[in-house]
Amino acid sequence: MSNPDAQFDKELEAAYLELDKAQKNLAELRRRLPHEPVSDYQLQSADGPVNLSALFGDKEDLILVHNMGSGCSYCTMWADNFNGVAHHLQDRAAFVLVSPDSPADQQAFARGRGWRFPVYSAQDSTFTADMGFQSTAGGFMSGFQPGVSVFRKKEDGSITRVAKDHFGPGDSYCGAWHLFSLLPDGWAGWDPQFDYPDQD
Repeated sequence: MSNPDAQFDKELEAAYLELDKAQKNLAELRRRLPHEPVSDYQLQSADGPVNLSALFGDKEDLILVHNMGSGCSYCTMWADNFNGVAHHLQDRAAFVLVSPDSPADQQAFARGRGWRFPVYSAQDSTFTADMGFQSTAGGFMSGFQPGVSVFRKKEDGSITRVAKDHFGPGDSYCGAWHLFSLLPDGWAGWDPQFDYPDQD
């Protein structure tokens, strides 16, 4: 008599192997994307204007999160998620968050969330639109969109974007969704909130 549990285990293992292969293939394809030359955009910090090149600090690579701002609970959850691993990320590359909020509003919101990474404003800049994370085309994708751009600064100071991706429920950038997927009903229409009743 066949063991249904053993058959299920084999199917599960095959699915994991297939997923692992697909993820490695996706990572390889992303690394082969053409690098895009990028201008040294001027953004805003709490202390005034700052150029994109300055966000690298002493690193040659910069991971920049495109955040929709303090009005988006989804973007806030993604940023809260990054906060817990910020020190690991910043050891490997520069890591910052950019949103359309004003520098003052942005700084106040970041302090309230306890974020431990730098935040910058793209207010009055074409940076977010030029990077493909803001659209005025209308429809569902109109406005600001969340995601990430990865930049490299060369020895001559020039900047190229070497990778980009969009954020959304179930993606690889926020672990909460993967834990929810283990529940019997999955996400079950759940939406993130800014605060929860059981928080201090």
